[in-house]
Amino acid sequence: MHTSPIAAADHQPGRAGRILRFPLVWTLAGIVGVGGVSALSSGGPPVLAAVGAVAAVAVYWAVMRYVARRSTPEIAKTRAGSLAFLGIGLGFLFIAVSMLIVITEFSFTWAPGSAVVTVMSIMAVQLGAAVTEELLFRGLLLQGLERLGGSWFALVSTAVLFGAIHLANPGATLWTGFAIAVEAGVLLGATFLWLRSIWAAVGLHLAWNTTVGLLGLPVSGHASPGLLVARPMGPELVTGGQFGIEGSIVPVVVSLLLAVPMLVAAHKRGNLVPMRRR
Repeated sequence: MHTSPIAAADHQPGRAGRILRFPLVWTLAGIVGVGGVSALSSGGPPVLAAVGAVAAVAVYWAVMRYVARRSTPEIAKTRAGSLAFLGIGLGFLFIAVSMLIVITEFSFTWAPGSAVVTVMSIMAVQLGAAVTEELLFRGLLLQGLERLGGSWFALVSTAVLFGAIHLANPGATLWTGFAIAVEAGVLLGATFLWLRSIWAAVGLHLAWNTTVGLLGLPVSGHASPGLLVARPMGPELVTGGQFGIEGSIVPVVVSLLLAVPMLVAAHKRGNLVPMRRR
């Protein structure tokens, strides 16, 4: 029976191959590659962010195939569309419920400018951000750490790191860092563990950021023109203040109400990797 060079390398990787296949090595290689693409495609016209998203997926696939020497079912084309739309629905639900609870604490007015241009611009920028961040955090870091310490270790570690990175954002505080760790780190991590799909996590992330941006609210502290101009009027703990709705206590609670059933379903599906015993 014919054996491909890739398959042969999987069975007999040699010393160099074993080093490359160590989780921390391919995780770091992927972070450099995907992070580099993200850096090159950010700050330009919105279409560049969308192009960068496609390039980031290609780099991720190449690192997984030729460095980690593993398959990539998490970015498989099969059911990619349906899983992405499921994520989009969850992301919209998450923000819609959170905003409905606190809607009386804001005032809204229509923003000037072209609605079509605004929508397309926000969607393109947020697509680039959602794809690259999910590849980095759920695709690389979570899966790499999962192989070292199990799913719970990976989920908590990536959530804490995600929150810590957002401490550098405008208007960030220790509270907003904690809020992002729970809302984004736990919820997006739970989505991935439940469905084992980057596309579902990307869809949730994209719908979340796009909806917030279109409402005229800052996205994790970053303000940009939306369809509306939103002004918080209530307590900062409720509205999130200048950081945006993600700094509110309400989406923290709503995200946990979504994430816990996902993690229960992930356990029932056998999608959780147990902690390694040494």
